[in-house]
Amino acid sequence: MRVALICIDKPGHLAVRKENRAAHLTYIEKSGVVEMAGPFLKGGAMCGSLVVLEVETLEAAKKWAAADPYTKAGLFASVDIHEWKKIIG
Repeated sequence: MRVALICIDKPGHLAVRKENRAAHLTYIEKSGVVEMAGPFLKGGAMCGSLVVLEVETLEAAKKWAAADPYTKAGLFASVDIHEWKKIIG
């Protein structure tokens, strides 16, 4: 199943994002379940993330999100997790 994670950064936490970016990207690569990912932008600055996972269960997606270095660093104000169906692309 595909699952979309919509993550919104806490205001004023760009430094936290930058400090943990390398660990986050390594986690994405090593996990092997990320189909696509990228930051949301506001005025050209990163302010959140969209991550699409290919996992067996919604619980697996929740576990993935909880173990993300960005989550562990306290970057996100919110993380919404939704089952998602790819139609185009």
